[in-house]
Amino acid sequence: MATAQQIRTAYLDYVLTNNEKPKSVYVFVKKLKITEADFYQFFSSFESIEKTIWFELTFETISKIKEQEVWLQYTAREKMLSFFYSYLENLKNERSFVIYSLKNHRGKFSTPDVLAGVKPIFENFAQEIIDEGLDNGELAERRFLTKRYKDALWIQFAFIVNFWINDDSEGFEKSDEAIEKGINVTFDLFQHSPIDNLLEYGKFLSRNGKFADKMRF
Repeated sequence: MATAQQIRTAYLDYVLTNNEKPKSVYVFVKKLKITEADFYQFFSSFESIEKTIWFELTFETISKIKEQEVWLQYTAREKMLSFFYSYLENLKNERSFVIYSLKNHRGKFSTPDVLAGVKPIFENFAQEIIDEGLDNGELAERRFLTKRYKDALWIQFAFIVNFWINDDSEGFEKSDEAIEKGINVTFDLFQHSPIDNLLEYGKFLSRNGKFADKMRF
């Protein structure tokens, strides 16, 4: 009986050689010389194989960066930068698959189905970082907007990965630049700014209007 790893390897070899999925599970397992029952013991469909690969790539990246000695010393911004630099390094090991998978499951306005398992684990990870930043004052607490911070980071995730699969620069240096600029701009928006001070001042004046009236010349 085949193992999950053998099925995964055989599937990757097929799609990367033929640039398409096998016609059916029946055809696939016949070539692999296993039964359909063997296949379904580990995977419910071909798409579930791809979902598993994406999930593992993301989970492994998060686990490894959290094991670094310097992790607890990082700011929220540095933690997110560390994730994306490490993630793209991890994706290099499966670059052909990543390109095939995304280009064959691309949706115009929605998250590709193969990333269905990635989105929640990434958003949970991002929320942990955001909560830490809010607690220590690195990030600004904003009514109605704070709960959208993780959505902004998911947008960055989609942008960075799509940028990387189309990047033909040496050593993917343009992707590194995209990470640096994208995450820094995003966290600049998350942090306190003169606009926050102006809004706080406006709230103060509205709460203390009677004092402002007395001070008029």
